[in-house]
Amino acid sequence: MVEDRLTDATRIGQLLASELTGRESAPFDVISVVDADRSAEPSPDGTKAYGIAIDGDRVGTVRLYPGRVTVRFTVGVDRAASAADGPGLSARQDGDAVVLSVESGAAVKRATDAVGAAVAPE
Repeated sequence: MVEDRLTDATRIGQLLASELTGRESAPFDVISVVDADRSAEPSPDGTKAYGIAIDGDRVGTVRLYPGRVTVRFTVGVDRAASAADGPGLSARQDGDAVVLSVESGAAVKRATDAVGAAVAPE
């Protein structure tokens, strides 16, 4: 049994990128990670780690903060907010965007599902 929670933002961001690009079925088949900064380190102001694109159009940004990662994107805002549920994952609206806060490695799969809900055809 694992007793430690993965809360390193750099590692959470890496796991999220792997989940988003590693799935080949819809809706993940159109998602890509773009403009990755492999040297990004967490900071209190949030360091941009990479973008998220759908069919080549950038729709989101992943930032690293101490102890968490945020995913801000502008498509499927209501669907993503509704799908963001569970320990270590929360969502808030920010104007015309949704911001997911991913606080642990265990929450990465749920965050990936929320992004999938956002980009899935209605």
